[in-house]
Amino acid sequence: MPLPNEPTLALACDLISRASETPEDAGCLDLIQARLAPLGFRFERIDVGGVCNLWARRGEQAPVLCFAGHTDVVPTGPLERWDSPPFEPTIRDGMLYGRGAADMKTSLAAFVTSIEQFIADHPNHSGSIALLLTSDEEGIASHGTVKVVEALAARGERLDYCIVGEPTSVNTLGDTIKNGRRGSLSGTLRVKGQQGHVAYPQLARNPIHMLAPALAELTTIRWDEGNEFFPATTWQVSNIHAGTGANNVIPGECEVMFNFRFASVSTADELKARTHEVLDRHGLEYTIDWHLSGKPFITGRGKLVAALSGAISETLGVETELSTTGGTSDGRFIADVCSEVVEFGPVNATIHKLNECVAVDAIAPLSTVYMRTLRTLLAA
Repeated sequence: MPLPNEPTLALACDLISRASETPEDAGCLDLIQARLAPLGFRFERIDVGGVCNLWARRGEQAPVLCFAGHTDVVPTGPLERWDSPPFEPTIRDGMLYGRGAADMKTSLAAFVTSIEQFIADHPNHSGSIALLLTSDEEGIASHGTVKVVEALAARGERLDYCIVGEPTSVNTLGDTIKNGRRGSLSGTLRVKGQQGHVAYPQLARNPIHMLAPALAELTTIRWDEGNEFFPATTWQVSNIHAGTGANNVIPGECEVMFNFRFASVSTADELKARTHEVLDRHGLEYTIDWHLSGKPFITGRGKLVAALSGAISETLGVETELSTTGGTSDGRFIADVCSEVVEFGPVNATIHKLNECVAVDAIAPLSTVYMRTLRTLLAA
């Protein structure tokens, strides 16, 4: 379809038309860089392992307000089940359809147009504006934002405020800001026994039977009580495997995969130690492979939350709520170099689904919210 006249909608359509399935960027970063170049930004490409990363900054002074996001999208799923091609942006019944419409190409477009409008109004603004963009968020996220953050940390470059454009709204644009995320700690537990015939259990050691009491105890532990922003830490088993497939063989090993989603009142090391204490007390012979995919982070009710909440109220007439629900995001990496990190973007009802879409009448207001946040924090 021809590009619409409204600037944010037009740019969102241009971005959606680029088939940037993770970790592909498909030229999205080049498009965004071309839009920002006339505005006096400095650009740095930090591409690693086939992943495209862009760091852009305008200004040298603090405070630094950074917009962060990703150009990559999840796979489309069966093309025949889409009502229109996923990489051909389509407007019908007041909705913009296409893969990435909500997660998160509309946010990227709104970043750019909000910056353009703000600089037009405040060419000599205080502080600095930055963008941190990657094509590796929907995948394994090992060569994306984390690598840019490492480069910033290595040279002592810190941020004061960061808005990640994740689709956080639930029912209507502006109803929810994510001001933190739980940590995610996974473990693969392998309990050793001794394989044998089920008719001669005295000659074998069944690791499932041995593990069962400890597993039952782990499911009942109250790991912490959470706090104002986080629910209590949870521990969940996601997979159990043992045996050869025969019904007359006692297995020699049992493997259990589990995950902690943990609040900021607990640390990964504390959770590991408590897990080991239970398993050791039950006398198990075992190993655990641990994987920490994200530490918890939290941003309290400071300047960024106040500025963004005020912009939402001014633009949309919505009183926003703070939330830390959901999975992990790249905010977990950015929090290492930034004092205040929040996430805010479109309604998330269709993300990762067939026929992903976003309301057309919410696209320009999203840009206005970002622009007014810039105005509150950086206007000279």
